[in-house]
Amino acid sequence: MAEPPSPLGPDGFQKASNVSRETLDRLTIYAGLLEKWQKAINLVGKSTLSDIWRRHMLDSFQLLALTDRARGSWIDLGSGAGFPALVVAICSEFDVQAVESDQRKCLFMSNVSRETSANLVVHKERIEEMAPVPADIISARALAPLDRLLDLAAPFVHDATEILFLKGQDVDEELTKASKCWIMEIERHRSLTSEDGSILKITKLRRRSPTREAEYHE
Repeated sequence: MAEPPSPLGPDGFQKASNVSRETLDRLTIYAGLLEKWQKAINLVGKSTLSDIWRRHMLDSFQLLALTDRARGSWIDLGSGAGFPALVVAICSEFDVQAVESDQRKCLFMSNVSRETSANLVVHKERIEEMAPVPADIISARALAPLDRLLDLAAPFVHDATEILFLKGQDVDEELTKASKCWIMEIERHRSLTSEDGSILKITKLRRRSPTREAEYHE
């Protein structure tokens, strides 16, 4: 078994991402707040704390390379501690909305947003209960199986929406299941931060009609 890579620090992240020093400083504030708040509430897996810059910062940042857009509306579903929502808001010109039902995590994201001047709006509600608004980009990370994610994303999709989902080793099984109910164009990209990870870029999403879905199962 291969040895895990050495933890990535701020300088390693900057080399991989080419962000400005100002942006790196804002992300460093974010990382410090995460470590501080983690002592009181469980924001991320404890095993990932020693490699925040790879497991969370770079893992989130890599999504920006998969869209040709430089700005627009970005909705992140189930944002948790702000990954990728806060990283995208700090590192880009997107207008980012984070949807999270856990009040403590929302308070954390709002605090980081203030401290870093991130262009982020936090919605403290369940995704299913949020009023649907069209989004240019929709993202989610470690939230739910693909078929469920597409159900959650569908109300926010317009004709040119790009959907970016970070997925793990079960991605093939999830794609097979989701294709029974959904028609979509898919690009699959290898994750920069996980050997088993993939990023799905989904466009032209539409639900199969009941007739076609029945035919698919035959």
